[in-house]
Amino acid sequence: MALSAPLKFTAPDDCVEATLSRVGKNVVLGLPVAIGKPNTLVNAFVARALTDPSLKLTIITALSLRTPRGRSDMERRFIDPISRRLFGNYPELEYLRLIERHALPANIEVIEFYLEPGAWLRNEHMQQHYLSSNYTHVARDALRRGLNVIAQQVAAPPADEAPGLLSLGSNADMTADLLPQVAALRASGSGKPFTLIGQVHREMPFMYGDALVTADTFDFLVQDPGTSLFSPPNMPIPPTEHAIALNVSTLIRDGGTLQLGIGELGDGICYALQLRQQQPALYREILESTGLLARHRRLIESEGGTAPFERGLYGCTEMLADGFLDLYRSGILKRRVYNSAKLQRLIDDGHIDESVSLHTLDALVEAGMNRMSFADFQEFREVGLFRDDVEYDRGVLVTPDGQELRATFSDPEQRAQIAQHCLGDTLRNGVLADAGFFFGPKGFYQGLRELPAAQRKMFAMRGISFINEIYGHEWELKVAQRRYARFVNTTMMVTGLGAAVSDALSDGRVVSGVGGQYNFVAMAHALPEARSILCVRATRTADGKTSSNIVWSYGHVTIPRHLRDIVVTEYGIADLRGRTDREIVEALVGIMDARFQHEFVADARRAGKLPKDWHIPESARNNTPNQLAKQFAPWREQGLFAELPFGTDFTAEEVVLAKALRTLQAETESWPGRARALLDAVFNGSPVPAVQPYLARMGLAQTSSLSQAMQRRLLTTALRKILHTG
Repeated sequence: MALSAPLKFTAPDDCVEATLSRVGKNVVLGLPVAIGKPNTLVNAFVARALTDPSLKLTIITALSLRTPRGRSDMERRFIDPISRRLFGNYPELEYLRLIERHALPANIEVIEFYLEPGAWLRNEHMQQHYLSSNYTHVARDALRRGLNVIAQQVAAPPADEAPGLLSLGSNADMTADLLPQVAALRASGSGKPFTLIGQVHREMPFMYGDALVTADTFDFLVQDPGTSLFSPPNMPIPPTEHAIALNVSTLIRDGGTLQLGIGELGDGICYALQLRQQQPALYREILESTGLLARHRRLIESEGGTAPFERGLYGCTEMLADGFLDLYRSGILKRRVYNSAKLQRLIDDGHIDESVSLHTLDALVEAGMNRMSFADFQEFREVGLFRDDVEYDRGVLVTPDGQELRATFSDPEQRAQIAQHCLGDTLRNGVLADAGFFFGPKGFYQGLRELPAAQRKMFAMRGISFINEIYGHEWELKVAQRRYARFVNTTMMVTGLGAAVSDALSDGRVVSGVGGQYNFVAMAHALPEARSILCVRATRTADGKTSSNIVWSYGHVTIPRHLRDIVVTEYGIADLRGRTDREIVEALVGIMDARFQHEFVADARRAGKLPKDWHIPESARNNTPNQLAKQFAPWREQGLFAELPFGTDFTAEEVVLAKALRTLQAETESWPGRARALLDAVFNGSPVPAVQPYLARMGLAQTSSLSQAMQRRLLTTALRKILHTG
């Protein structure tokens, strides 16, 4: 890819100067999403632009990460020690600091196609420079904007593994798609210079798939900065997410494909799937006791299941979350897929297994394959059907000893000869998960690094065009591999006729971004037997006011109503595919919070979408938080559906403090709530011995001001509720 072997730099500033010498002073810098950004190098580019107004720096990226920070003194007391402990010497992105301070100079522009969710609603630069684009179209859009530099963190190979190669590590997503286009640009002789920069990072797991590249792919390589990767801790799974996840777990079909979105809900789904796998009788009992099975039995039986996973799942997901490793360790993620549509179909239909024999050739003949082309042979040899030392020459298979056999399968004797002299022993290079990028807790990165190479290869990092798109030259392969695909994502709101609001508010302000959600929803309709599952909390609370997330209409939608499919809330499942408008409204009433059903039904009647005499079913009138809590209470008492089922990087004291602070925040969202909390703190906020360790952790064991004294009393009242002390 590069013009010559990469030049190596120890100082990022020197790499910046070399880049400017090559591309000039109009730099359009493409950076990967999340942890793939080489922050120290990016900061060097920004520093150079700050000192040189004649340098125009445009950064195109997504999901620029910041370490957590508190908005109040109380939050800072809780967060700052955690941030120092977990994020270590993670280098903050200087362009984010400038954007936060509204101090970004005119010669620096930052364009993001996916924002940190909810973080930039009031920032004009981010709102004005958001690029609304499907993930699969970002490479095209970046090139149209003059992209001339790509920089990302890479991984060096472990000892005795892939010598001379590098790995794109966490981010094959955009770079793998751009590399062929950059090569074509260079080969065209257009004269437009382009620079590829890699920065080696010692903590970056060495991944395979499309992530594997030769070192000379890069023009420049920058020395390991010796910093930490961004590693957010596992966050608590709220009861609502556990309820949604339990519903979703019944829709996942054995022998199928799983995609999970970002967030705590993904952890909740992994937990529910493990419960289904490891304790099937208990899992079934929970479904029966909550009424879930009775309400949705037909849908569950036709689209999902409740039994353990015998054939297992294959992951095809935009983000490889740490939950996929848990599914692998639990024996759920075990359906291997191979780079051969013909063989994949035979495996999934039960006609063959991974063992290679004459039976494999017989099955190919029964499937209609009598003659093998060179392309077929190359495909079959890659996955291990043929031995590596067998060659193909103009319709003839040539064995190592020079024997020549026609590459046809129709004659039984010919097949037997081929089986005897040409076949391998077992299929190889199968993968359990294909993903575009990853990030997660420190333990997740460590878990990937510690996997033996043979197992790590089964988690293949791929270009986003492979993950998020079905059309193209690999269409047949993707259809074969993505059997019974379940694309599970979250949304903010669902409208009365089935549209989804996932990325922006009605006034146009961007909350996060489209990302790959539209890709997956559309793919679910294009793939046979696939379903899109959009998960939404039935309600939200802001400023002390609770409102419904199932609304009659909204001023912006991400997924149009004609792509409606399955919607899941904590109260149940609504199958909207192929339904009429009336049926959609009725199904959504069945899974929305009962407090908002009457207004929703009235809107539907006014629009003529429900008969005037239609009544809310009795079964839906119990959709209340209290009823849901009662259903799950017996199981939580047994230790199920815990907040942190996969452990956490928080200390035991911090787990309790987090609950107390969430309680306090909920109680003080409105003015009346704040007044009640203050009165409670004044009369009941005297510290008791049980809360002392928590106050000490917050630096409030002793106070030196009236403000600190009131903080201590407020926190004490919240802690006493959590600890159930008198």
